[in-house]
Amino acid sequence: MALMASTKKHSLSRALSSFLRFRSSPGNEIASKPPCGARYSSTAASAAPAAAPATTEPRGMGAVEIFGLKDYEDYRRSLYGGITHKALLVDAVGTLVVPSQPMAQIYRQIGEKYGVEYSEDEILNRYRRAYEQPWGRSRLRYVNDGRPFWQFIVSSSTGCSDSQYFEELYNYYMTDKAWHLCDPDAEKVFKALKRAGVKIAVVSNFDTRLRPVLRALNCDHWFDAVAVSAEVEAEKPNPTIFLKACELLDVKPEDAVHVGDDRRNDIWGARDAGCDAWLWGSDVHSFKEVANRIGVRV
Repeated sequence: MALMASTKKHSLSRALSSFLRFRSSPGNEIASKPPCGARYSSTAASAAPAAAPATTEPRGMGAVEIFGLKDYEDYRRSLYGGITHKALLVDAVGTLVVPSQPMAQIYRQIGEKYGVEYSEDEILNRYRRAYEQPWGRSRLRYVNDGRPFWQFIVSSSTGCSDSQYFEELYNYYMTDKAWHLCDPDAEKVFKALKRAGVKIAVVSNFDTRLRPVLRALNCDHWFDAVAVSAEVEAEKPNPTIFLKACELLDVKPEDAVHVGDDRRNDIWGARDAGCDAWLWGSDVHSFKEVANRIGVRV
């Protein structure tokens, strides 16, 4: 009987894994990326970013045809004593924080005294073209402090290669003036999650300025770990960065859920690592909703 129960549980677990992999809708656009030091996000820009070609997930017979969402969440709560996950992984830009002003506006404002004459629309278009080009110096855009990459982006976007301009712009994106929290209730929610025993980590494609940014916003102490692509040497959607976050939290990937605003980088990447994943702005719209889905009342 014990063997049969174990086999049944294993089969259910595999089916639920299938459920995670095939749950999201196909054909969604993939958001573009950052300003100088920020990730450029569709939620933070004044104009919609250029769309990447639509990508379709494979279809197949999975647990979605067998189990409803409520059954799945009830199953997880039965495993973890009332909560669905032992750990929460959170994307940074576009989910936890957003730029306080549009990137092109900042590039233009700071650049005026350095001779930048391009309009905000032209800066934004040039920025997009530069960001989409292959970065030949490394397989990673964000290496250490990311300066070589951002110098290329800034000069390509504005036509200005003045080192003082770059440093002023680069340092601006390390301050609390550049960013604000997406959800004003985030601190209250994260405290409630931690009281319930849920571990929390930030998982972000960013250079090493992410930690100073979190300190500047006085939210670095909310997290048990921070997995930054520049430090992990892997960028989302590479599952390595999610696995590193789970390692830092000392949890198994299947015990964690990741929340982020990019379907390709956050949702597909996390699920490839074996984590559950919810799309910010679609599956969940606030951290209170995240906590409620995990089973923690705020």
